[in-house]
Amino acid sequence: MGKHLRDEQIARYHADGFVSPVDLFSPEVAAGYRARMEALEAEHGLMKYAMKPYLTVTMADEIAHDETLLDAVEDLIGPNLLVWDGAFINKEPQTESYVSWHQDLTYWGIGPPGEIVSIWLALSPVTPENGGMRMIPGSHHAVLPHVDKFGDDNLLSRGQELDGGFDEGEAVDVTLEPGQMSIHHGLVIHSSNPNHSDQRRIGLNFQFITPAVRQEQMTGDSAQLVRGADAVGHFAPEPQPRADFAPDSIAFAEEISARRQKLLFRGVDEDRRERYGAGV
Repeated sequence: MGKHLRDEQIARYHADGFVSPVDLFSPEVAAGYRARMEALEAEHGLMKYAMKPYLTVTMADEIAHDETLLDAVEDLIGPNLLVWDGAFINKEPQTESYVSWHQDLTYWGIGPPGEIVSIWLALSPVTPENGGMRMIPGSHHAVLPHVDKFGDDNLLSRGQELDGGFDEGEAVDVTLEPGQMSIHHGLVIHSSNPNHSDQRRIGLNFQFITPAVRQEQMTGDSAQLVRGADAVGHFAPEPQPRADFAPDSIAFAEEISARRQKLLFRGVDEDRRERYGAGV
C-alpha cells in the first residue's frame, strides 16, 4: 500500500502507463479552485495553454504543493520531487480544439522516462463529450515516430502526431469528476477530441520529476523542488509566486517559457514559429 495509491492502482499504472480515476479533492474543494480560477479569468482573460502556471497563479501553486497529490506521485517515482511544468488545459464549449495522438517525451527533451509522471486534475466534469483524454493502455514501453502537422485547432505546439504504429481501437476514455485526477507516464499514447458539449472542460496538468532527470536538449531549464531534497541540481530553482500575476513572477515565467519554446520549435521555420505562438 502506498501513501495514497492502493497497490492495484500502482500496478495498473506500471502495466497500462496510466491510472484513473484517482481521488484527490472533494467536489467542494474542486469547486473552490474552479471559482478562484474563473475569478482570475474575469480579470485577466481566459486561462489558455500557458507553461508553468504554478509560477504565476497562487491556486496552481497551492495544488502543486498539495500533500495528498505529492503522496500519490511519490508512490510512483519516489520521495524527492520537483515540478517541471504544467498548464491549464481548458476547452470551451462547442469548439474544435483537440490534441492529436502523441507521446509527450518525444519533444520535451528530458529523461529518463521512468523518473517522470504527469497528473491531470479535473476542475469540471470530464467526459468523452467535452473532450476528455483518451489513452492506449500498455503503450508506454517504446518511442514511436511522430510527424508535425501544425493544425490550427491542435493544442500541441507543433501539431505533432504519431505516424501509425498503434491501434486507436484500443483507446480508453478517461472520465473524471471534479477533484479526481489521472496520472500517466510520459510515453503512454494519448489524445483528446474537441469539446462539442455545452459545458467547459477544465483541467490542470503538472509534470513531476525526480532529481535524476536531466534536460538533454537545452540549457537553462528550471524546476521547483516540492518534496524532499535535490542533491544533484540538474535544473535551476524556481520561486513560488507572492501573489497572482506578480510582475517578478510573470517576468521569470516568460523568460523560462521563451527558452522552452525554442526547444519545442527547434528545426521549425520562422513563419511557423510566429504563427503557432513560439515567439522566438
